[in-house]
Amino acid sequence: MVHHAPRGQELDAEQREAGRLLFASQCDFTAAANNMPALPPMELPEICFAGRSNVGKSSLVNALTGRRMLARTSQTPGRTRQLIFFDLGHRLGLVDLPGYGYASAPKTDIEAWTKLTRKFLAGRQSLQRVFLLIDARRGVGKGDSEIMKLLDESAVSWAAVLTKADKLKAEALEKVCHATEATVATHVAAYPELFVTSSQAGDGIEHLRGHIAGFAL
Repeated sequence: MVHHAPRGQELDAEQREAGRLLFASQCDFTAAANNMPALPPMELPEICFAGRSNVGKSSLVNALTGRRMLARTSQTPGRTRQLIFFDLGHRLGLVDLPGYGYASAPKTDIEAWTKLTRKFLAGRQSLQRVFLLIDARRGVGKGDSEIMKLLDESAVSWAAVLTKADKLKAEALEKVCHATEATVATHVAAYPELFVTSSQAGDGIEHLRGHIAGFAL
């Protein structure tokens, strides 16, 4: 198995330890919301994970927290239809957003949770950064581009995270990385570093933990 080094600036020992300690904290489910009034109060800084259905959002949350069943994973794309909130050590809120691009659900349901997600992204004042997950095997798709545009227009800071990096050989992965970085560079609200991860192999998880720790109380 090929392991891929983090791209961008290497974290120092203090940042890595901060990430380890944060994600070793108790992480509890706090709320599931399918409408704006059901959103929990904005008591903590928050980061959220967005991405196409079946991109591996739940798997990444589980890998970051070291808890296999914290966020439910499914072989059926589009199963998550709510915004799922977690409290990480009373220092940071984690939000797992509904996937986009495919869902085995009525069209009216899809439109309802897509509208809710867009409202959340554009108006959640406690939201510090959106981590936009992109399947390394697919690259940036139409749905990803639409969310990038929305985040730019809403002045919401976001960063791209490639998932399932272990599914590609090094040469193919490097090609996807370069293409994704080129796309990210055209967006005004994007964080300039690309995070490359594999929830299964553990690649990039420590690096992403250290980065996220910078948003915690």
